[in-house]
Amino acid sequence: MQKVVICGVDTSGLPLLSQKEQEELMIKIKNGDISAREKFIVGNMRLVLSLVRRFWAKNANSDDVFQAGCIGLIKAIDNFNISIGVKFSTYAVPMIIGEIKRYLRDGNSLRVARSIRDTAYKILKVREKLEEENEMVTYDKIAESMNIAVSEVAYALDAISDPVSLYEPVYNKAGDTLLLMDQIYDEKNNDEVWTENTALYEAIKSLDDRERNILVLRYFEGKTQTEISKEVGISQAQVSRLEKSALKQIKANIC
Repeated sequence: MQKVVICGVDTSGLPLLSQKEQEELMIKIKNGDISAREKFIVGNMRLVLSLVRRFWAKNANSDDVFQAGCIGLIKAIDNFNISIGVKFSTYAVPMIIGEIKRYLRDGNSLRVARSIRDTAYKILKVREKLEEENEMVTYDKIAESMNIAVSEVAYALDAISDPVSLYEPVYNKAGDTLLLMDQIYDEKNNDEVWTENTALYEAIKSLDDRERNILVLRYFEGKTQTEISKEVGISQAQVSRLEKSALKQIKANIC
């Protein structure tokens, strides 16, 4: 991944255009100058390369990612409006990153339907517009603007989001790394639940073997009282009485 040549291009020899050169070439491009367009593309490949490096950890072929970034660059050149008063790189970076991410998503084994991706991209545009209007952007606002359900907004955005490893570092200072997993709260196994489970375990231990066996078959293996009666060799009515008695004892011991 540290190679100098990528897609047959010697990246160490790529030219670097000044701001003035870019502005002059862009004017020529808008007037239909093909050679100026080619020079502008080559002159901005360093920008693509700098962005491609962010995605080298995605286990994708670097040549393919670079090509996707170049497609984003070309789209940015073709759609750039010289009258908007911003630097080309400011406009191009989101488009290049977007094209790279689109390639990585499309190449993923977990494919997202085209219709969902299209909806997601429309949502992103609406969100950007609302942010420019200094509005508090929420799923409800986006859904209202697009006349779609809030659930559709959430689903579409979730579908195009990149998966993150639980072992992804989120903070690192003086050698102490904090992982994403360290920030996840386990609502199912908190102190209160642990205490209740301990008390339940002790209460079950106080039952005799037959009562304990019936509860295991009934609540852990999901068997009916009729099935249990055949397995342990007693009537269904006896199973029912023993089950109720065992539950009553457990409740008394816990409370």
